[in-house]
Amino acid sequence: MAGRLRRLGGVAFRQQKWKSSLSTQAKMPPCDFVPEKYESYPYERMQKIREQNIAPSLKTYYKRPLLLHQGHMQWLFDHEGRRYLDLFAGIVTVSVGHCHPKVTMATQKQLARLWHTTNIYMYPAIHEYAEKLTSLFPDPLKVVYLTNSGSEANDLAMFMARLHTRNFDIISLRGGYHGGSPYTLGLTSLTSYKHGVANGFGCTTTMLPDVFRGPWGGSHCRDSPVQTVRKCSCTEGACLAKDQYIEQFKDTLNTSVPKTVAGFIAEPIQGVNGAVQYPRNFLKEAYQLIRERGGLCISDEVQTGFGRTGSHFWGFQTHGVVPDIVTLAKGIGNGFPMAAVVTTKEIASSLAQNLHFNTFGGNPLACVVGAAVLDAIEEDGLQKNSDDVGTYMLLELAKLRDKFEIVGDVRGKGLMIGVEMVTDKDSRCPLPAEEINQIWEDCKDMGVLIGRGGLYSQTFRIKPPMCITKRDVDFAVEVFCTALQRHMEKAAAK
Repeated sequence: MAGRLRRLGGVAFRQQKWKSSLSTQAKMPPCDFVPEKYESYPYERMQKIREQNIAPSLKTYYKRPLLLHQGHMQWLFDHEGRRYLDLFAGIVTVSVGHCHPKVTMATQKQLARLWHTTNIYMYPAIHEYAEKLTSLFPDPLKVVYLTNSGSEANDLAMFMARLHTRNFDIISLRGGYHGGSPYTLGLTSLTSYKHGVANGFGCTTTMLPDVFRGPWGGSHCRDSPVQTVRKCSCTEGACLAKDQYIEQFKDTLNTSVPKTVAGFIAEPIQGVNGAVQYPRNFLKEAYQLIRERGGLCISDEVQTGFGRTGSHFWGFQTHGVVPDIVTLAKGIGNGFPMAAVVTTKEIASSLAQNLHFNTFGGNPLACVVGAAVLDAIEEDGLQKNSDDVGTYMLLELAKLRDKFEIVGDVRGKGLMIGVEMVTDKDSRCPLPAEEINQIWEDCKDMGVLIGRGGLYSQTFRIKPPMCITKRDVDFAVEVFCTALQRHMEKAAAK
């Protein structure tokens, strides 16, 4: 479309010419679930408690925060009974659906039997779950240490890598999020999570191989149904962008760390940074370089695990690699606070030199929940659903990218999707926050909840419960399209 330049917030960008073409509001798919009547405090009292009694670092979404009351599969209900399609799944945590009947029933049954006893005793649930979970991993990844959160799992993975190798330095990718504990903050490489206190001793970041926003990359690089609109000179089977990013990785190894390292940690697809994907074979070559330095390779599967990427159960499998340590959380418990570190018998034995204990990790209730989640994924066909519905959604969103100049990139795999907003596709400058906020608020007002991510919070994160349907996708895409059209019309009127 022809356009003209306009300036907002000091940024000049191309504005498309728009005529109003808005149809009636998108029709939400039916749902036969009826939520209970809300009977807790009024909204205003909840707000007051939030201001006075809850830590201010725990931020809320939206100008008028939602007061959510009940959930059912892919749907959420607020205190006034309004229904929302949840495309963020409690920050990529509700894997099989809110209050999934099978998981709920198993939890209720265990609540009546035994809530907690530490793992100094034997009880059926931890052994049954350990066998079931590790059966899903390739050899030699057959030993699990159960914890309570992703930060805790990554913290332990760092500790294991250092103990086992007797080396100290760990490398992570810029833009990665690996936790908010003092230990893992050294691996996390997003400014908004950094506090003005010492952290990260022995942690080094290296260039993110981002084929959309990075210096190299283009239309043949990533493992996704949708490629970037950037042109590249890569040929089939030979990714020049990957080669350039590997050279940067080598440069980090040669200049910033000792000759031997403890490890390298990466998400198969970056989550908090907005579903950023690497060039094909980047991780495979990076793993080889780390192992040549005596280090262990850690796959952070906190967001990508449990079938979310569709084609494989674990994100690392999409890269054709086998890590030395894998960390799990979020979707492992469908919202129940649990996590895990899976590794080899040899590496796990490094912790046995001295006492290492976790009071709540792997307690009976958590293990029953985890087992029920695995059963639901298999019985409901959720990995295949992630592949089918996720691919469908990516292709539908790609049509919006082709239609709207401000939709810079659509990327992802399965139901791990990012939509990056820009002023224009040529400059790739992030769309100003006030504009993204309006699109985001409009989607919420029309009944669709979407996450945010990226260094500038410029990327919409779409990672719903894996039970979502194509009909739900049609509704969500229509809502998103309507919000984009409204934005463009408002911009054109200025």
